[in-house]
Amino acid sequence: MADCLYVCLQDEDKIARFAIDPGTGGLTRQADVLVAGGPSVTALSPDRRVLYVGVRTRPAISSFRIDPAAGALSEQGTVASADAPTFLATDRAGRFLLSAYYQGGYAAVHPLGSDGAVGAPALDRYDTANGAHAIATDPSNRFAFVPHIARLQDNVLEPPKNNPGPNFIAQFRFDAESGRLTPNSPFRVEQRELAGPRHYCFHPSLDLVYFSDEQGCSVSAYHLDRSAGTLSAVQTISTLPDGYSERNTCSQIHLTASAKFLYVGNRGHNSIAGFMVDAAGRLTAIGQAATEAVPSAFGLDPAGNFLFAAGTATGKLASYRIDGETGALTPLTTQNVGQRPAAVQAVRLNV
Repeated sequence: MADCLYVCLQDEDKIARFAIDPGTGGLTRQADVLVAGGPSVTALSPDRRVLYVGVRTRPAISSFRIDPAAGALSEQGTVASADAPTFLATDRAGRFLLSAYYQGGYAAVHPLGSDGAVGAPALDRYDTANGAHAIATDPSNRFAFVPHIARLQDNVLEPPKNNPGPNFIAQFRFDAESGRLTPNSPFRVEQRELAGPRHYCFHPSLDLVYFSDEQGCSVSAYHLDRSAGTLSAVQTISTLPDGYSERNTCSQIHLTASAKFLYVGNRGHNSIAGFMVDAAGRLTAIGQAATEAVPSAFGLDPAGNFLFAAGTATGKLASYRIDGETGALTPLTTQNVGQRPAAVQAVRLNV
């Protein structure tokens, strides 16, 4: 098996590609691919043959064919967008690409070609609100959710008057044949004060969805009603150590392939918070591992043995080994990667 790691360098207009040593987690830089416009978000096709990249300064979405032997990228197509995409994900069948727009305040769906290429205009758009931060379909491919963060300003838990975040999760039905989104009932999952749901991931076998809470500095677990496609909160747990009171916001959230461990980035505390997931899906905190400043993006290797965290403020990439019994993170190496690393995507190649 061969794995590679892609790191979007937003301020250098390129994507760096690394080979991952499956035994040590060591990274060897293979090549850089120029991507104009500030590449900042990525998604992977279900068959792992196409990488989707959203760019920020000249808003667009591009698709790249992944060479199955070495992971080299070849551009397939590009489609312009009115706003910079904040999050990308294909539907479970790989027929559509879903996208969320933080500043635009909406979600959209693009059709994909038979080879996975993007290029056609969006076939659907649903205006939600400021702060739309993610979208993905559930395992049944019949429902989707769009979390909307709250906003912090000057370390005060108040949304700024000129651009408040509405602090809710929007619930949609998704038509896997047409690619259309329609509001579910109820449409909104309201949050405790300024929780700020940001990103989420599905448990692979339980009816649970885990959200990182950007302003709440926590993880919230929700029960997913698989027939109605609606969420109900079951647990919230802090990502910070007891007594920490400095400014912090949470970033991405990832679950290991084994579903035994879950990780969330802390920006401010500058750490990766870890959680053990028991057989019922309940979370127990296992501590925080110090990492590079402003870890807005991190990723796990496909086997769940290693974690790679990018320091947006430092331009460095930190690597960790995941203890298979405890989930603890052991630091391995830290290396310069480039200016403003904004996305980290590991891929198992089809070799």
